Amino acid sequence: MNTKLTRRHVLGTLAAGIGGASVSGWFPAFADQLANHPNRRRHCILLWMSGGPTQTDTWDMKPNHENGGEFEEIQTAAPGLRFSEHLPKLATMADKLAVMRGLSTKEGDHGRGTYLMRTGQTPLGPFLYPSIGSTLANQLGDREMKLPGYVSIGPYRAFNQDAFGPGFLGPRFGPLVVGASDIPGAMANAADGFPELKVQSLDRAAGITDGRMNKRLDLWQNLQADFLAKRAGAARTHNMVYQGAVELMNSSDAKAFDLSDEPEKLREEYGRTVFGQGCLMARRLIERGVACVEVSLGTSSGGPGWDTHTNNFTAVEQLSATLDAGWGTLMRDLDDRGLLESTTIIWMGEFGRTPTINPNAGRDHFPGAWSTVLAGGGIAGGQAYGKTSEDGTAVVDGKIGVGDLLATLCSALGVDPGETQMSNTGRPIPITDGYPVEAVLA
Repeated sequence: MNTKLTRRHVLGTLAAGIGGASVSGWFPAFADQLANHPNRRRHCILLWMSGGPTQTDTWDMKPNHENGGEFEEIQTAAPGLRFSEHLPKLATMADKLAVMRGLSTKEGDHGRGTYLMRTGQTPLGPFLYPSIGSTLANQLGDREMKLPGYVSIGPYRAFNQDAFGPGFLGPRFGPLVVGASDIPGAMANAADGFPELKVQSLDRAAGITDGRMNKRLDLWQNLQADFLAKRAGAARTHNMVYQGAVELMNSSDAKAFDLSDEPEKLREEYGRTVFGQGCLMARRLIERGVACVEVSLGTSSGGPGWDTHTNNFTAVEQLSATLDAGWGTLMRDLDDRGLLESTTIIWMGEFGRTPTINPNAGRDHFPGAWSTVLAGGGIAGGQAYGKTSEDGTAVVDGKIGVGDLLATLCSALGVDPGETQMSNTGRPIPITDGYPVEAVLA
């Protein structure tokens, strides 16, 4: 019997369902087959931990050493793999997570570390490299979509603005920013008590009717036509960006940013935080075909986030609760909708933190031996790759650099890490110069 489910078969079955046949029996099989189809568009969710998260209190604990700190570790759903007690929901999903415990970099400054991890390049001179989100939007994005290929939710960009930009790829592949935490007054709570995540300037000003809007657009397009007739290059690229913004304003896709039509119970599960609601928005954007969505948690105008030089354990317990609710619910939600197998998730910050605890009950900057996590589509979960020493100060097995991490991410997404992108100077530049870690690829 041929079990391949074609579009015609789906429509036929739906028609039969209207006549009384239930679709509940074939839908899970259809979702699984669709998720694993080689031609299905892939997506990435970057969970960016601004400030530098501590690996010793999350993914690579040292319970029998003085560096271990205050937290207990718990067994996860994957035999032998243990996480912090403050990540219980993620612990139940450990079979879908690959913890990379052997990451080692050389940048311990917030700005330089942010640029390195987000672009794969050391910041040198005026030449700007694209963030990994922009690169994936270029490689995976659908040019016909009204929605942008890259959306960044709740970012804190003060450490290094260039690390969040499209670099030489140009503004067409820059992120659409939602709820920036580095802009005073940009975030507020809506009437229902949830943080209000809005795209700035997406709504019309009060009193602007359809007729007035169309007249303004006609005037703008006439002025642009005269201007662009004498110019090329950057001017045309900027025009494409503005044109895309106008199309999004007048598109039903803009509803993706409106979380009010989600069930309140589900919103509560994600958490009443910018990160939690950002994870819910990420799911909605992935459903609509966005290539890369970034959700940030950490340093902001409201507190130190993961930059825990003092009172590390109080801060990390709170951050872990926010992370666990948002990420854990996101994983389950994607899985329930048949989207997890086509979505690769990466969790990372600019560096790790010292295994040793300073006199202020804090941990300081430490790029020498730290952890990141990969999950979802294309990833062989249920494992830790790499090992640090008993005191956590050095990588003793499975050492990787940022190039290897990004190459592994690209490979999981079906993107060739060696694929070249043309710079604005006409120079072909590979996405990354690292090598994929085959052991964590499904």
